[in-house]
Amino acid sequence: MSFAEEVKNEIAHCKPKNAACRYAELAALLCMGGSLMLGSHGQVGIEFSTSNNAVARKALTMWRQSFAIRPEVRVRQGLRLRKKNYYILRVPPSLISTEILEQLSLFPKAQEFHTINLKSQDCQRAFLRGAFMGGGSVNQPKGDYHMELLTGNEAFAALLLKILRRFHLPAKMTDRKGDYLVYIKEGNGVSSFLQYIGASQAYMKFESVRVVKEMRNNVNRVVNCETANLQKTVDAAVRQRRDIHVIQASGLYQQMTPKLQEAAELRAENPEASMSELASASGLTKSGLAHRFKKIADIARQIEEQGEK
Repeated sequence: MSFAEEVKNEIAHCKPKNAACRYAELAALLCMGGSLMLGSHGQVGIEFSTSNNAVARKALTMWRQSFAIRPEVRVRQGLRLRKKNYYILRVPPSLISTEILEQLSLFPKAQEFHTINLKSQDCQRAFLRGAFMGGGSVNQPKGDYHMELLTGNEAFAALLLKILRRFHLPAKMTDRKGDYLVYIKEGNGVSSFLQYIGASQAYMKFESVRVVKEMRNNVNRVVNCETANLQKTVDAAVRQRRDIHVIQASGLYQQMTPKLQEAAELRAENPEASMSELASASGLTKSGLAHRFKKIADIARQIEEQGEK
């Protein structure tokens, strides 16, 4: 089972706090995962389908708690091996169904959600919860952080974006081949979203994996940094010893100043030490010692240039 399915299974068991929240959650769920059916004389019905059994039960429960008319419930088997079944809730077009869809602000489309209470935070959370159950997805926390809500309704997507930003979540919106995608790509944002829609267990799992992941990343960064510094130390030591060897082979070692000879002998006695360790052992400053090795390098380079002529 994917992490997104785990989240949907959990929030499908969240009970709306009141009738207004139930209407908001049901409206978003049906808008995201349902489609209107046109009948005669301007009557409309709706068909909602999902592959998640818990979400189908939640949609049916909220509908029955809200309206007297009973939806038709069907199960369509997957066509391929191990393909998930689809659960279909269908309300045929009628005068009653048209009135219900108007109450849910799903019809007419020009007035979507104008009767739904989205002023209270509880209703806003319920609305986001319904939208996620109907067409949401979230990555496993082990991978990249990504939560998305995909819909073919631009106005609905814009409303979702507005609500997410009311909660100060770093949500963005884009279009994808005729559909509209509202998404969050920050760990803190995804984590907060899971809290807001009532996915407490998923939130704990997400944060647990995220903490371990970030600790590993921090350890890797430290190790990589220390490895890079160690490599720099080794490269510097090898280069300095080579310069000293070039000067000794040329017979000019004794012509160097006592200070440069002191630095050369210090390196010879401590072939693997860092500049900081050499400076500490000699009582010199790190910059002062580096300046001496730079002069030694200049002498070695001049000797090599003379040998090439």
